[in-house]
Amino acid sequence: MKFEGIYTPAITPLTADNQIDWPAFDAVLEHLIASGVHGIIIGGSTGEYYAQTTQERQQLAERTRKVIGTRLPLIVGTGAIRTEDAVAFARHASEIGADAILVTTPPYALPTEAEIAAHVLAVDAAADLPIMLYNYPARMGVSMGDDFFAAIKGTKNIQSIKESSGDPIRLHRLARNYPEIALSCGWDDQALEFFAWGATSWVCAGSNFTPAEHVALYQACVVEGDFTKGRKIMSAMLPLMDFLENGKFVQSIKAGSEFIGLKTGGVRAPLQPLNADEKAELGNVITALKAEVAAVTKEKVLG
Repeated sequence: MKFEGIYTPAITPLTADNQIDWPAFDAVLEHLIASGVHGIIIGGSTGEYYAQTTQERQQLAERTRKVIGTRLPLIVGTGAIRTEDAVAFARHASEIGADAILVTTPPYALPTEAEIAAHVLAVDAAADLPIMLYNYPARMGVSMGDDFFAAIKGTKNIQSIKESSGDPIRLHRLARNYPEIALSCGWDDQALEFFAWGATSWVCAGSNFTPAEHVALYQACVVEGDFTKGRKIMSAMLPLMDFLENGKFVQSIKAGSEFIGLKTGGVRAPLQPLNADEKAELGNVITALKAEVAAVTKEKVLG
């Protein structure tokens, strides 16, 4: 599998009694397909996997495969503290016909790089599916460094890495030292830099509610190689990226999805929804973003 394009970690709508709202979830998936994203991720933090039971996570993956069929690639997250649990999620992903899996470092446990490698290789053996690694040290507490990459070198299924350290120097080093592993942007306000360094995909939660604008940046930078246009689009997107860093990330993604008409049903505790003022501010940001990006893309067509 080639990891190319915009991959959306889909939200999980909830009912009033805090259960998964399956019709609303189906609507989210259909919205993403119609919006032109290139793949869907289930079992990521944007989907609130950390607040779901094992059964719910498996049901979400199964439902997604059924709804999207072969229209888009499905990547299933395997995040878990215990390797045994990550292995079970990976095996289930393989059984339902997922196209790839997302493999993180185990959170909280603080494994060494050798232990991270053993974890990843065990997950790989369970699924035998293409892998997108996920390096997010701020959330997981540890990072995939040189010792890790040495230990997994030559593993055929490890094809991409979602890099979410936020460290541009690390981005440079990954591009130079591990060209066999495709870069995927995992730090939104550095998307332009990722594409300049050869990233072929972007895992972006904001594409739940501004998919066309995220696709436009990918199209400009990766497909067209037009970084002048890309800088204009990126500039237009920065206010949204700033808003999403307000400490209420998942809540903001769900509020943004609600703003464009999707049914979301709030978030699971311990998180709480945005208040009315925050929602209004986000709505203004989204409206301005859409108008500015539309002007940039129209300018290119007319020019």
